Amino acid sequence: MRAAAFTDLIGPDGIEVIDVDSPDPGPGEAVVDVEACSINHHDLWILNGASAMIDPSDLPFVTGLDVVGVVDAVGEGVTGVDPGDRVVLCPNETCGTCRFCREGPENLCANYSLYHGGLAEQARVAADRLIPLPDGVDATTAAALPTAYLTAYHMLRRAEVEPGDLLFVPGATGGVGVATIQLADIRGVRTIGTSSSSSKLDAVADLGADHTIHGTDPDDLRDAVADIGTPDAVVNHLGGVYTGLGLDVMRRGGRMVVCGRTAGPTSEIDIAGLFRGHKRVIGSTMGTQADLERLVDLVAAGDLDPRIDRTFPLSETAAAFGTMQERETLGKLVVTMD
Repeated sequence: MRAAAFTDLIGPDGIEVIDVDSPDPGPGEAVVDVEACSINHHDLWILNGASAMIDPSDLPFVTGLDVVGVVDAVGEGVTGVDPGDRVVLCPNETCGTCRFCREGPENLCANYSLYHGGLAEQARVAADRLIPLPDGVDATTAAALPTAYLTAYHMLRRAEVEPGDLLFVPGATGGVGVATIQLADIRGVRTIGTSSSSSKLDAVADLGADHTIHGTDPDDLRDAVADIGTPDAVVNHLGGVYTGLGLDVMRRGGRMVVCGRTAGPTSEIDIAGLFRGHKRVIGSTMGTQADLERLVDLVAAGDLDPRIDRTFPLSETAAAFGTMQERETLGKLVVTMD
C-alpha cells in the first residue's frame, strides 16, 4: 500500500509517498481502509524536527491522527466493530491501568500518547478506539473532528462556560481557534476572536464570533478587549505572551485553559494578579473518547459543520503541509485517498 511518509525532518520537502507493507490486525486491533485523514500542527512540528518524540532513527515515519474510513478486517477478540463499518478513530493511546485511566478522565493517563499512521491507504488501530460514523456524516467532515474540535470541546468544558458568558479566543483563525468559536456559538457563549488577518476575521465572524480584533500585539489587544468587556474565560492555544494577556483581561474568578505553545513554550505572568483575582490557569490536552462521540452526534444532528479549508489527495501530502506552514488556511486541511 501507499503511505505519505516523513523521510527527512526538514519540513514539507521531507515527505515522500512510498510503498509499505499492508498491515494485518493483531488481537484487539482492526485494519481500516482510510478514506480521509486531516493534518495538524502536531504533525508539522514533527516534520520540522521540533518534536522530541521523533528522531532521524525513526524514519521513515507515517503520521496522521485523524483517521476516518471503513473497517477492512478485525483481529482476535474484537467486538463492537465489524468489517464494512464506517468509523472515525479516537487517537488517544492510554495504558488502561494507571490511576488516571481507572478514575478518569482518560486523557490524564500517566502514559498518554497519540496514534500516528493515518496518512496511508490502510491503518492498523486499536479496535476499541473506533467510533461508528452515521451515514449522514461524510469522511472529510469527520476527519476534522478528532484533534482540533476534540481539543476545543474539552477546553470549553474545563473553562466551565455557560450561555451568555464572554470568552476570549486569541488566535481565533487557527484550527483550535475556529473550532472554539463554532462550539462556543452552539453553547450560546459570546466570543472575542483575534487574528493577524482581517479577511480571516470576517470568515470567523460568519462562523459565529461576536467580536473580532485585528492585531497581534498584546498591549493593543489588552485595550481592545477592555473596550468590549471583561471575559469570563479564555481559551489559549498559543501560549507565550498570550498567557499573561489572558490573565490580565479576565474577570475576577476567571478561567483560562491552555493547550498549546505556538507563540512560545514559556510565559511570564503576574503572580499577585493571579491569586488576588482568584483566577485559574488550567492545562488541557486533547479530550476523551466520549467527547468525540458527542462531536459526531453534533455533526449528525446538523448542529455543527466543521470548517474545512481544502482537501489534498495522498500524492499531494507535501503540498498540504506546505500550505499549513505558510499559514494560508482557515479551517482544517484534509488528506484523502486518491
